[in-house]
Amino acid sequence: MPKLKTKKAIRKRFRFTKKGKIKRSGSGKRHILTKKSGKRKRKLRKGALVSKGELKKLKKLMPYG
Repeated sequence: MPKLKTKKAIRKRFRFTKKGKIKRSGSGKRHILTKKSGKRKRKLRKGALVSKGELKKLKKLMPYG
């Protein structure tokens, strides 16, 4: 069985935690920041975990995380 290739675009956007969960960054922090409140922008600094539905797909795209 040949080795599986990791999708590099996915690898740049997601990181594995020690327990095998996948972290992602919050969306909406790139532009049009003047109309967003400070509270909203602070909340976007923190990362979040990927939902269970997406987890299976991402593990297939990143087999050796």
